[in-house]
Amino acid sequence: MATTRQQQQQDMPNAHLHELFVDELKDILGAEKQLLKGLKKLANGASSDSLKKAFQTHYEQTQGQIERLKQVFDSIGTAARGKKCKAMEGLLEEADEILESFEGSPALDAALISAAQKVEHYEIASYGCLVTYAKLMEHTEAEELLSETLAEEKDTDVLLTEIAMNEANQVTA
Repeated sequence: MATTRQQQQQDMPNAHLHELFVDELKDILGAEKQLLKGLKKLANGASSDSLKKAFQTHYEQTQGQIERLKQVFDSIGTAARGKKCKAMEGLLEEADEILESFEGSPALDAALISAAQKVEHYEIASYGCLVTYAKLMEHTEAEELLSETLAEEKDTDVLLTEIAMNEANQVTA
């Protein structure tokens, strides 16, 4: 006999996406936790005050996004457990290499922005898929929470572009 949760999963629209949805949630939860350490390094490595502040602000946002992900897990009746995100691990390793390679260079901030935007684009892709899955399975609360995070990730990407175009990518006399 099926449990109530199993029955609910079978009755939801597009139930075939449920296992994928949960796996992707675990992946992005792990990624966000890994990113917290990376953002501290990026903030410490940045030379411009506006870039340092952007990384510090994103650190605080990421803490909120982790809490939001816990709410998403709760809304679908699943324990909030992350898993190691190999993609984020690779992106953060690349950011570390950039910090070492460009330390003391006038291109350091531009390089850090490049590394950070790769992270943002990974997050945007991940949250975009999660929002779609939540919508298709009619997980309304999860969809709303994930959409909020997706919007924050897009805003961070735009801010990084602005800092790059107005400061980091410019030659100073």
